[in-house]
Amino acid sequence: MKHLGRALWAAGLSIAVMASAQAQTAAEESDWTLSANLGVATDYRYRGLMQTNGKPAVQGGFDIGHSSGFYVGNWNSSISWLSDADPDVSSSVEMDFYGGYSRSFANDVTLDVGVLHYYYPGRYPGGFNDPDTTEAYVSVGYGPVSFKYSHAFTDLFGTPDSKHSQYFDLSAAWPTGLYGIELSGHVGRQEIRNWSEGSYTDWSIGLSRQFGRFGASLTYVDTDADRDLYTNSHGRYMGKATVVVGVSAAF
Repeated sequence: MKHLGRALWAAGLSIAVMASAQAQTAAEESDWTLSANLGVATDYRYRGLMQTNGKPAVQGGFDIGHSSGFYVGNWNSSISWLSDADPDVSSSVEMDFYGGYSRSFANDVTLDVGVLHYYYPGRYPGGFNDPDTTEAYVSVGYGPVSFKYSHAFTDLFGTPDSKHSQYFDLSAAWPTGLYGIELSGHVGRQEIRNWSEGSYTDWSIGLSRQFGRFGASLTYVDTDADRDLYTNSHGRYMGKATVVVGVSAAF
């Protein structure tokens, strides 16, 4: 699911940890579930690239799911990458809206398909290409390993003529057996249509642990993005290797 992806995918990785809180009637459990999360990260990385110029980000969202497998949700984060690219841009928040269907099969096989819209409210100067992006995704998992494919039906985050860009995401997570710590790994490939020199690979490895409703994570993130193409107006290389620390609470 995308919300799991943004917590784990995004920068490639997922920094917010979510848990379900199910409402019950007096007689039986509801078919609907509601979960929410709130977190802080030392740096917001999405598909390996910095979104907050190396500064902390506040993040949170909610998900509504049905026992049939259908779900909708919203996830939000503070950002600065748009104003870092052009100081005349006022956008400082990313709002994601998504919906889809997920199902588990025998032998630990899972399937998740859906649509995700990235929305960046704010004021933009004339000629600035709209950064709002819509992607469809499909994810197949087997045990601890999952592969996800995302396809953009709009220009990708404001890149001109980049409709039909693609992202490939291979991720895995395993319990270490030590103090409840989980080990996760990820490698992704962003292919940008009509801008092959901007295409790049990102990867990450991390540790996380939950403490009841609370969670903490430590993740190393890196990319091979072209330094000249991905240096912002502050002179910061957006694909630089870093370690991200995150804490979150689930409701």
